[in-house]
Amino acid sequence: MSLSASAENLSSEGQNSERWNMCLELALEGERLCKAGDCKSGVAFFQAAIQAGTDDLRILSAIYSQLGNAYFYLGDYVKAMQYHKLDLTLARNMGDKLGEAKSSGNLGNTLKVIGKFDEAMICCKRHLEISREIGDKLSEGRALYNLGNVYHAKGKQAGRIGHQDPGEFSEDVRQCLQQAVRYYEENLELMRELEDSAAQGRACGNLGNTFYLLGDFQQAIYYHNERLKIAREFGDKPAERRANSNLGNSHIFLGEFEKAAQHYKRTLVLAQELGDREVEAQACYSLGNTYTLLRDYSAAIEYHLWHLSIAQQLKDRVGEGRACWSLGNAYAAMGNHEKALHYSNLHLHISKELEDQMGQATAQMNVVQDDLQKILGLEKNQQENLNTQKLTTNATLNVPTTMPCRYRFRRQSMDNLDLIKLTPDAKQKDKSEIVLDKDDNVASQPSQKEEDNFFDLLSRFQSGRMDDQRCALNTKRNPKYRTI
Repeated sequence: MSLSASAENLSSEGQNSERWNMCLELALEGERLCKAGDCKSGVAFFQAAIQAGTDDLRILSAIYSQLGNAYFYLGDYVKAMQYHKLDLTLARNMGDKLGEAKSSGNLGNTLKVIGKFDEAMICCKRHLEISREIGDKLSEGRALYNLGNVYHAKGKQAGRIGHQDPGEFSEDVRQCLQQAVRYYEENLELMRELEDSAAQGRACGNLGNTFYLLGDFQQAIYYHNERLKIAREFGDKPAERRANSNLGNSHIFLGEFEKAAQHYKRTLVLAQELGDREVEAQACYSLGNTYTLLRDYSAAIEYHLWHLSIAQQLKDRVGEGRACWSLGNAYAAMGNHEKALHYSNLHLHISKELEDQMGQATAQMNVVQDDLQKILGLEKNQQENLNTQKLTTNATLNVPTTMPCRYRFRRQSMDNLDLIKLTPDAKQKDKSEIVLDKDDNVASQPSQKEEDNFFDLLSRFQSGRMDDQRCALNTKRNPKYRTI
């Protein structure tokens, strides 16, 4: 609830005028500060307003609502819940149906963030029920959007726990994601009715992400393209950047690597324009992986070196390790084993520093392989025997191959990778099926395995960074502040 809007409909008659005015002035200043992005100072003014006191429950309800929002943006979700519950209690006591709907929605959003999805669903469904009861279409749209977010978050978290790839979730997770689709589609239909283009863009982005998780990459691409059109219409570069990144991820899963590269390149340009170095690094990493899949190792190395440079500037040691691992693979595929050994040693050093045991095991095996290839000049047809030895070493180290980072235990020369078509249908095929490469030569069984492992690396790192298209909670980046 907006304090400034509420103040226009309130009167200080019959109250302690001086105290009422002081409370309202303090609260309005708190709202102004929060809208400007200074939520910490805003909270101090809201607290001072409560200390000043007021007999008007409408003003007090608005203050509680704003305090809940402020603490939400500050990341203090316990206090956010506390004030949204107080707001909900006051709204019910006053018989304020719209206030009850909004406070239920705010409480549901907060519960979602802390992972209490079932409780969040109850609050958001109450928000939807009241909104429809009073015929408030705008509030109904928010409730539908929030419900979609809750089901999406629940499904995404459950899928992450099981370490499954998009399209390979259990039936209960799929049902959860399908519920998210239902609410997003209802929200999109209503926003079209209300001619709210910005809200349509958000719904399309979330639909794209949910279809991506369901493994329906064609539908994901359709909605992300819709999101992209609306973002360009509004000149919303952050949304355009997210849409391009998500389009790249979807095209990767369809085996459309050239299209993926185009979207990642646009992501890179937008990240530079926005001055977002972390996203710039992410885009370079995605491009390096994509060009590896395309077997354009020179381009892959260029982007991985770019990624490495940014990671070093940001002091991101995990990112440096990933870049070195990727560079070692690319140089090995090109037959430059001296460079491959150099980056394998760097990867080993970083893994030790980070106390990453799996990374150390991977790097140690890669160092042995690269060193042998450098000294002995092993021919390509000897690569398979060496890979077999490395897998035996892996078993000796007692490292479970079912762990999320299992792809890291095979260097597997990138020149053996096939350009596979990872369509939803193809993903359902038996993993042991022999695959034909682009020259119609029969690929050996280990080649399929190594491709699966490399693609596992790509999909996990890409999808793990997937943006859900919602506004950032960091008020320094997004000064817009909720006043509902």
